[in-house]
Amino acid sequence: MNNTLLIIIAVVAVSAGLLTWFVIDTGTVTLARYRAKFTDRAKFQAQEFFLFVDPTKLFIANIAVMALGSLLVWLITGSALLAIPTFFALALLPRMVYASMRKRRLQKFEEQLPDALMMVAGGLRAGSGLASAIQQLVMGAQQPLAQEFSLMLREQRLGVTLGDSLNNLARRMPTQTTTLVISAMRIANETGGSLAETLERTSHTIRSRLQMEGKIRALTSQGKLQAWVVGLLPILLMFVLNKMEPDAMSLLWNTRIGWATLTVIAFFELMGVYVIRKIIAIDV
Repeated sequence: MNNTLLIIIAVVAVSAGLLTWFVIDTGTVTLARYRAKFTDRAKFQAQEFFLFVDPTKLFIANIAVMALGSLLVWLITGSALLAIPTFFALALLPRMVYASMRKRRLQKFEEQLPDALMMVAGGLRAGSGLASAIQQLVMGAQQPLAQEFSLMLREQRLGVTLGDSLNNLARRMPTQTTTLVISAMRIANETGGSLAETLERTSHTIRSRLQMEGKIRALTSQGKLQAWVVGLLPILLMFVLNKMEPDAMSLLWNTRIGWATLTVIAFFELMGVYVIRKIIAIDV
């Protein structure tokens, strides 16, 4: 009997050791792949913003935010089943931050384009060449427009044609406004028309479009605020009730029915915010 018990204990110990080794090995390989993918993407995205940051430091900061966020959720709710999804959900935070920064950068670039086109048109009317006019623009413009046009000039100095450098600019700044400007410059350059006059007309068109978009954003700002209020109010109410009635709310955090309820709530929260944002999203 003792020998049988010892054999069972030995088999269980070996199985547990092998399972632990498998989990550690798989986790190490997965973490290494995630790190390589994250650092490659972070390096490219940082260079896109002309930021030369060590991607390894960004990876460490991302892991720290994921760990601290999940720990905070566990301390507030006392539920490990909510802390674990939070840990993996925070892995999407860098992508959300990058998308927000890129959106603001593109918007700022569009806002700077009308004045920039007028400056280039003025330089052309004064007798300067296109490269000289763009160089004057780079010296007096702000970021990000100065960065993008400076890179465009450097490409031309290395032998890249005007058409290819314009295509590269459109790839870095994929907006309708940039496409309109590049198309106007390419048509004027190929047909031999007045580039200065073309840029001036394009500048007026872009300025009118930006004014219309600004009016639309002002009119739909109330709807966007309502989307945030509707989305955050139930979450805030749950935390308030958790402080007032912890015993009753513990059923929501620590039972299967509570977890199913939280899943349904999260689904309807996301759908409500999505539908509201789709309603107020007006394309000009």
